[in-house]
Amino acid sequence: MQKAIFLDRDGTINEEMGYINHISRFKVFPFTFEAIKLLKECGYKIIVITNQAGLARGYFSEEVLRAVHKKLMDEARVAGAEIDKIYYCPHLPGAPVKKYDRECNCRKPKTGMLERARDELNIDLSRSLMIGDRYKDMEFGRKMGLKTVMVLSGYGRGEYTHQKEQWKQLPDMVAENLLEAAKEICKPHSS
Repeated sequence: MQKAIFLDRDGTINEEMGYINHISRFKVFPFTFEAIKLLKECGYKIIVITNQAGLARGYFSEEVLRAVHKKLMDEARVAGAEIDKIYYCPHLPGAPVKKYDRECNCRKPKTGMLERARDELNIDLSRSLMIGDRYKDMEFGRKMGLKTVMVLSGYGRGEYTHQKEQWKQLPDMVAENLLEAAKEICKPHSS
């Protein structure tokens, strides 16, 4: 079984821009591919797990989402930082786009995407981590026994600064950004 890093997308891998409704709005952080490359060298599969309710709200099409994910995968590959798989949840109860209007088990912090990745990619969750910029990413990871890492990019700094007193449990690690998290994870005492 493989160990994996599960990455939130917006605010962790790329700039948080609200809804990315055009490929020109998708801006990968300059440190992202260096971080992914380091994590790959440390033996982790890289799996992106992202809620994409903008589909359900009609803010963009699946074609736009596919183009964004293709761009991410292609740029990562060119940088020598290949991403193993991307999972996304398009669902939202009460959504205006009826085909996505449903309660599901995949919208974070529910664990459907994580369970699917575990089963499809033979992942050992006990040796895996969830990295994200939102508390719901931490809840999501903990539900399946993953160590959690909150990055202060995206919404992270604001949530960590102003809301952490309300959280049931703090993240296992807090890092400035994905690269700083990767450096810490790959230290000999980690993982």
